[in-house]
Amino acid sequence: MSAGPGLESLVDQTISVITNDGRNIVGVLKGFDQATNIILDESHERVYSTKEGVQQLVLGLYIIRGDNISVVGELDDELDSSLDLSKLRAHPLKPVIH
Repeated sequence: MSAGPGLESLVDQTISVITNDGRNIVGVLKGFDQATNIILDESHERVYSTKEGVQQLVLGLYIIRGDNISVVGELDDELDSSLDLSKLRAHPLKPVIH
């Protein structure tokens, strides 16, 4: 598996990672390797619920194994900061089934 041409341009940018088990982790991409293992700094997990607002669990410096990553996307900091996550309701993501 290759890291792909897109990750180089995301280093030092805020990204959102969706893992195979349905977690959403947001942080600053600090590095990656040929197996797409990634290192995030200033990271937190966003836990979604239909009953209460989004919880943000602080993770700090965090490594995610490449074989556990489903989606990596750039986060628009301006748009993200304008969202009121305490009022946002959503079903948690289900795990990816291969």
